[in-house]
Amino acid sequence: MPPRVTFQPCGWQRSQETPLSSEYDFALVNIGRLEAVSGLARVQLHRPGSLLKFIPEEILIHGRDFRLLRVGFEAGGLEPQAFQVTTAIVQARAQSSRAQQYTGIILSKAGQTSGSRKPPIPLLETSEDWETERKKQGASAWRVSLVNERFDVATSLPRYFWVPNRTLDSEVRRAFGHFHQGRGPRLSWHHPGGSDLLRCGGFYTASDPNKEDVRAVESLLQAGHSDVALVDTMDELPSLADVRLAHLRLRALCLPDSSVAEDKWLSALEGTRWLDYIRACLRKASDISVLVTSRVRSVVLQERGDRDFNGLLSSLVQLLSAPEARTLLGFQSLVQREWVAAGHPFLTRLGGTGASEKAPVFLLFLDCVWQLLQQFPAEFEFSEFFLLALHDSVRVPDTLTFLRDTPWERGKQSGQFNSYTQVYTPGYSQPPAGDSINPQLSVWDWDLRYSHEQILQFRNPGYDPEYCPDSWLPRQQPSFMVTGPPSSVWLFSRGALTPMNQLCPWRDSPSMLAVSSRWLPRPAISSESLADQEWGLPSYWGACPLPSGLLLPGYLGPQIRFWRRCYLRGRPEVQTGLSAPTISGLQDELSHLQELLRKWTPRISPEDHSKKRHPSTILKPVEIALMGQFHPFWISS
Repeated sequence: MPPRVTFQPCGWQRSQETPLSSEYDFALVNIGRLEAVSGLARVQLHRPGSLLKFIPEEILIHGRDFRLLRVGFEAGGLEPQAFQVTTAIVQARAQSSRAQQYTGIILSKAGQTSGSRKPPIPLLETSEDWETERKKQGASAWRVSLVNERFDVATSLPRYFWVPNRTLDSEVRRAFGHFHQGRGPRLSWHHPGGSDLLRCGGFYTASDPNKEDVRAVESLLQAGHSDVALVDTMDELPSLADVRLAHLRLRALCLPDSSVAEDKWLSALEGTRWLDYIRACLRKASDISVLVTSRVRSVVLQERGDRDFNGLLSSLVQLLSAPEARTLLGFQSLVQREWVAAGHPFLTRLGGTGASEKAPVFLLFLDCVWQLLQQFPAEFEFSEFFLLALHDSVRVPDTLTFLRDTPWERGKQSGQFNSYTQVYTPGYSQPPAGDSINPQLSVWDWDLRYSHEQILQFRNPGYDPEYCPDSWLPRQQPSFMVTGPPSSVWLFSRGALTPMNQLCPWRDSPSMLAVSSRWLPRPAISSESLADQEWGLPSYWGACPLPSGLLLPGYLGPQIRFWRRCYLRGRPEVQTGLSAPTISGLQDELSHLQELLRKWTPRISPEDHSKKRHPSTILKPVEIALMGQFHPFWISS
C-alpha cells in the first residue's frame, strides 16, 4: 500500500470502515503543499532539510484534490510532539516520492487474499470481455480484432478492439500504419438505431499508401455506411496547454489563502476560462450526439493523438445518447473502455512525468459530467459523491488504473504480459523484489477503500430509470433514422457540415479539400436546440425527429455552474448549505436551516448568538497513523 498519513477520530473502530475511506486520509504523493504555522509565522516545508525554527501550533496540509486539513497541536496540549510529527510527515513524503512513486498498490505475499478477485466490471483485458461488450451493444457488423494482441501495431492501443466484419486483420495492420502513432479507425460505440461512433488519430500524410491501403482505410472509416461524417475533434476546443493553465488558475483561486478579493472572485473565476472550456466541450458533444442520432451514418472522431479529447467527446456523446451509460455500472464501464483501455496518458496528463505535458483532461471530463448531473438530476443513477470519489482517485496511487499511460505499461507492470516479447518500453522500472502487484485490483474495487455506508452515497436517490436500457429504443425498429444520400462524405468543423470530395488525404491532393457547401452553418451562439435548427438540412432530407432518451444540455451563461463541493473543499464555511444526495444528508441540512431560522428570528437576542461557537472552530480529538505509528493529538476541522 502506498505510504499515507491518516487522521483518525477517537473511537474509530477498524472493523467498521477502512482507513482509506476517511476524509482525514492523505496519500503522501497527494500532498501538494505542507505548511507549518505559529502565530504570524508560516513556513512551507518542501523536503526534510527545510528549516523549521519554531514549534508549530498547527500544520496545513494542502491536497492536490483541493482538500485542506488544519491540524492543531496547542488545544490538545501536545506541543512537544508537534515538531516530531511535522518532521515525520516531511520525511515520509520525501521517501515516498523517491522510492515508491507511481508503483500502485504493492501487496506483500502475506497480505494477498487467497483466490482470485473478480473485478466489479469487465476490465477489457481479454478478447472475451470485448466480445461480451460487442454483443451487449448489438454491433453485429463488427468483430473483435486480435491484430494488436502483442502490441506490435501500437503500444498505446488496447490488445483488442472492434473493426468491421469484412475487414481482414492484415488490412487493419496496413491501414493503421497510415495514422498517427498507429491509432487507426475503430468502433467506440454502436447506436441501437444503426449509426456507429468511431475514433482515430490524425492521418499520417507523409506516408505513401498504395491503392489497397487507401481502400482499407476508406473501408474502416465508412464501416459499411454510405454516409460518413469526419469530426475535427480539436476545432473550437481548448489545447492541452489551455487546459493546464486554466486548472492551475482555478486551483490558485480556490485555495483558502487566495489573495483575490471577495468582490472580484467571480470575475477571477471567469478569467480562469475553466467554465468556458466546459461549455465548449458540452456544446460539441451535443452536436455530435445529433450527428449520431439523426440518421444512420458513420461518425468518426479524429484527433491527432486520439488519446485526450476523442475520449472526452466519445464519453459525453454516449452519456447524452445512451441511458445505459448513465447507470453506475454503465458509467464505470464507459470510463474503463474510452479512457483506461483506450490509452489516455493519465500519468503524463496528471503531472507524473513532468509538467511539460500536464493537462487534466480527465478532470475536465468529470466536471462536464457533473454539469449534466445538475441539469438532468433524475437521469443519472450515480451521485455527485461518486464523481468526487472518482475525482480523488486519480491522485491516490492505490491501483494501476490511473498510474500508467497505456494498457501495455499497465499490463507489463502487473506481470500480465510476461510471456510476450517486449516491443517497446517507455521508462519502465521493475517493482521492488519480494513484492508483487495485484493485477486484478482496479479503481472500481470501491469496497476496499470505502465503507458500505459511503458506497451507498454513490447512488442518486432521485434517479428515475424511466428509460430501460434494453427497451428505450427497439433495435429492430430504427424508424427515426433517415438514410442519407449515397456515398456522401462530410467534414464537421466550426459547427457546420461541409461536403468533401474524398475521405483520405492521399487521393489526388495532399490534404482534404471540401467543395462549396450547400449547408447553412448555425450561429456561433444560439439559444435554439439543434432539433429546432435541424442543422440547416436540405429540404429533401425531411425533418429529423430525435429519439426519447437523448439529452441536449444547456451551455449558455448561468447554465454552466461552478462545482463548489469539489473545488472549495478547503473552505468549510462555503460547503455549509450545499445540497446532500442522501436522506440523512437532507435531514442534516434541514436541521441546519432550522437552526439558521432560529438565529435570524428577532425573538432570539444577540446574547444567544454569542454563546454559539462557529462550526469551523470545533476541535475533535484524533490520532495520527504515520508509518505504522499512532500519535494522539487534536485536529481542527
